[in-house]
Amino acid sequence: MGYAVMLLIVFLCHEVSSISILPHQHQTISLLKFKQSFTIHPSAVTYNCPKSYPKTSSWNTSRDCCSWDGVVCDDITGHVIELDLSCSNLTGTIDSNSSLFQLSHLQRLDLSGNNFSNSHISPEFGKFSSLMHLNLSYSNFSGQIPSEISHLSKLHSLRLYSMFYSYNLRLTTHDFKWLLQNLTQLRELDLSGINISSTIPLNFSSHLTTLRLRNTGLYGIIPESIFHLPNLEKLFLDSNYELSGYFPKTKWNSSASLIKLYLRWVNFSCNLPESLGYHLTSLRSLALDGCNLRGPIPESLSNLTRIEYLSLNGNSLNGTIPPGILSLPSLKGIELSFNHLSGPLEDFKSNSLIWIELEGNQLQGHLPHSIQNQVNLTRLDLSFNNFSGRVDVSLFSNLKQLVKLRLSYNNISLTNDNNVTLPESLTELELAAFEVKELEFLRSAKQLRQLDLSNNKIQGRIPDWAWSNWMSSLKTLNISHNMLTSVDSIPLQSLYTIDLRSNLLHGSLPIPPNSTNYFFISHNNLTGEIPSSICNLTSLIMLDLATNNLRGEIPKCFGNITSLQVLDMRHNNLSGNIPTTFSNGSSLSSLNLHGNKLEGKIPQSLTNCKQLEVLDLGDNHLNYTFPVWLGTLPKLKVLSLRFNKLHGPIRTSRIENMFPELRIIDLSYNAFSGNLPSSLFQHLKAMRTLDPSMEASRYGGDQYYQDSIAVVSKGYEREVVRILFLYTTIDLSNNKFEGHIPTIMGDLIALRVLNISHNGLEGPIPSSLGSLSLVESLDLSSNHLVGKIPAQFASLTSLEVFNLSYNHLEGCIPQGNQLQTFENNSYEGNDGLRGFPVTKSCGTTYAVSGQLDGEESNSEFLSDFRKAALMGYGSGLCIGISIVYFMMSTGKPIWFARIIVKLEHKIMMGRRKKQRRQRNCRRRNNH
Repeated sequence: MGYAVMLLIVFLCHEVSSISILPHQHQTISLLKFKQSFTIHPSAVTYNCPKSYPKTSSWNTSRDCCSWDGVVCDDITGHVIELDLSCSNLTGTIDSNSSLFQLSHLQRLDLSGNNFSNSHISPEFGKFSSLMHLNLSYSNFSGQIPSEISHLSKLHSLRLYSMFYSYNLRLTTHDFKWLLQNLTQLRELDLSGINISSTIPLNFSSHLTTLRLRNTGLYGIIPESIFHLPNLEKLFLDSNYELSGYFPKTKWNSSASLIKLYLRWVNFSCNLPESLGYHLTSLRSLALDGCNLRGPIPESLSNLTRIEYLSLNGNSLNGTIPPGILSLPSLKGIELSFNHLSGPLEDFKSNSLIWIELEGNQLQGHLPHSIQNQVNLTRLDLSFNNFSGRVDVSLFSNLKQLVKLRLSYNNISLTNDNNVTLPESLTELELAAFEVKELEFLRSAKQLRQLDLSNNKIQGRIPDWAWSNWMSSLKTLNISHNMLTSVDSIPLQSLYTIDLRSNLLHGSLPIPPNSTNYFFISHNNLTGEIPSSICNLTSLIMLDLATNNLRGEIPKCFGNITSLQVLDMRHNNLSGNIPTTFSNGSSLSSLNLHGNKLEGKIPQSLTNCKQLEVLDLGDNHLNYTFPVWLGTLPKLKVLSLRFNKLHGPIRTSRIENMFPELRIIDLSYNAFSGNLPSSLFQHLKAMRTLDPSMEASRYGGDQYYQDSIAVVSKGYEREVVRILFLYTTIDLSNNKFEGHIPTIMGDLIALRVLNISHNGLEGPIPSSLGSLSLVESLDLSSNHLVGKIPAQFASLTSLEVFNLSYNHLEGCIPQGNQLQTFENNSYEGNDGLRGFPVTKSCGTTYAVSGQLDGEESNSEFLSDFRKAALMGYGSGLCIGISIVYFMMSTGKPIWFARIIVKLEHKIMMGRRKKQRRQRNCRRRNNH
């Protein structure tokens, strides 16, 4: 009997042992199959992974699977209940047949930070009935999120964070609501970066502590019930640009627990309420950037004694910064940039601040001395304000952790009375327009990556010690708009951007290191030829050599730099032919060779530059026929060939889609002949339609580069910066065109400027030109036009410049709207015209003004033009694609516009005096 009992015990032990071993064996096989379905890339880029390593490298049969890295088993049953393969460099796919889904007892699964780029989230994930934590974030899943995820009713944490702006994952509105309705145990929900495109449902779990729905395409109004979730600690709804909201009118139920509130780019369109400071006293982070907030910053925010991070950038807040905010004991970061804040910056009473960013306000007064006590400060940005006075380098010299210092564009002058240096920790320094005269204070700054000392008073040359200090670190150097006289060499091998514009540099062109992407050295006094070694810069994206005295031929190798997007060599003394070596794959977007001595043909290899938007070859000696093949460039917006020796009729090919994007064409001052090119006008689609959605042309480096079009219209020169389509323009003036004005020109309804003056055009003015409702400048002067002025011109309400002078027009001048604002000089030289302003009434038959001899008039016009050209403008359209600093768009070169207006007035008065003398002379001779 005892023997039988012993056998029974042994049998039962064996069975129990077998049962406990079976899960291990089964799970080991499943896990190894799962491992084998992926490749491991240790160097692969993984997101949100400070440390990544292949955890599966420890998986082998010599050890129990429960001891493998990332695997946790239940102590009693032996089932795998946790699998953490986050940041494991896995690359591959997870389909519905994956052995992963055989681990049916999983309670926690984390596959974040891997690369499953060809995988959809399988519906099989919904069968993990015991799952409490699921994290599939940052793993490049794509497609529709299956509705089966809502079956995981025990989930406490669901994280499906997709790449923030990729929208690789989608969730239908129905599944979104169904998921929230079923997952009643949720504590944490993160669906950021997933395309939901829905309003926000009301049925959130009352257990929620963290809700992240950033950049999910949500729209409508935020339901107030979210702000009353009783256990909510962290709320992130930022970057939902169609979402709006209202701050709760009653107490926030979550006020006792809410510690992070991120609502950036949600439209509130209201004042910041005082209630924020009274009800949310547990807050540690508050981010309300770009929320269209108005009014002052509430004093009550000084009650947020636990807050560490406060960001209210990009609103319309006004008034002063409440002093209590700057004294909050836990505050580490404050960002109030790009508002309308004014008044002084009070002293900082707390020393806990790590970063201060107040850029782009109207703050004034002296910088507070308490800045020097912020020993933990890493970032300080007070640029673009109205601070004034003298600031000594010693104010910052003891901030040993300072990484970023930006103080540009205030009314501050820098002193160094104590002969100290800035902290060695600095990596970014911007002191533009700071009255810097010397560089000694930078001797210790050996880790600089970005340096902006533009618009200062630095003279002479950059000292050798500076080049040595910055050799290994500096990436961006801007010393433009100073008084440097020489740069013998630029030895920094790591530089990406070099800006030396508007100095007094002379001598030969310095060659930057091969690493350079952006090189700007225009508006200097450089001489000599462009060395062919510049073509070794195979990573070059933008090159600006404009307005120097460079001579010789353009190196042919430029056409082989496929990375080059902008090439500006305008206003030099370059000669020879334009290179013919532009190759397929060229990235060229803007080519400006205006104002040189280039000869020969326009190279047909430019048709390889499929990205070309701007081509300015004006004011050269080019001598050939119209390059009709340029019409095949699909993105060409601006074409200027003015002031050359181009000739012959303008013919277009039979290609169906010619010049589809062209918005500005300037062919003035050439010798084109024949009829105006009706077939060309038929192709100009961008001039025939009004598209309000068109965006300004921009390039990758537009913090440095802006297309600008210098337009002489309405009496002065104006810079139209980056917005190429605003001045849709045709200028065919001063050529030898003849025949009638094509009726089809009236179809170009987007035109702002039309100038076909000083040609040999004849016949009547087509009434179709009255359809150009946007035209602001219309010049048909100095032709042989006959007949009446079309009555339809009275409807041109945008006209500001109007010139029909020196034709053979007759009849009554139409009255009404803009036509009543023009003076006699708009009509002079047309003996048959009657009515205001030529005569008192249309019944009177005499004309006030006589007509100059045509040849005399033309020569006088050209003389006047050349006088004006010396000052940089002409009587027609003057197109320049200039590489200008962003200050050009603020309208600061007003002095230049004033000179233009005065010069134009002087020329006009001179012409009128000369005409009066000639008329008087003729009258005396007749008598």
